[in-house]
Amino acid sequence: QVQLVESGGGLVQPGGSLRLSCAASGFTLDDYAIGWFRQAPGKVREGVLCISSSAKTTYYADSVKGRFTISRDNAKKTVDLQMNSLKPEDTAVYYCASKFGSSCLLQNRYWGQGTQVTVSS
Repeated sequence: QVQLVESGGGLVQPGGSLRLSCAASGFTLDDYAIGWFRQAPGKVREGVLCISSSAKTTYYADSVKGRFTISRDNAKKTVDLQMNSLKPEDTAVYYCASKFGSSCLLQNRYWGQGTQVTVSS
């Protein structure tokens, strides 16, 4: 069955970096866009970044531009989120989701279980 599993979360100091990974199984990752989303306590889930099947990046959140990047390795069936210059306001549970197709403009179909990122001194 389709499965998305996030890893790499943890506690990091402000200004630090983390690399999250989304491991996909049960479908052909090559054909699908994958997005990263986050949900902070008491807030609605928001989009962060997305990468299309052709590796085009779409930023959903202006607040991460210049700090976060997304990449995919279809051979390894992973999509990574590199987060640099982290701020306390980046604290959230981070989720990856597959789209219904190759474009980041499509609806989300499958979700991972999330990984906690805490930015604090």
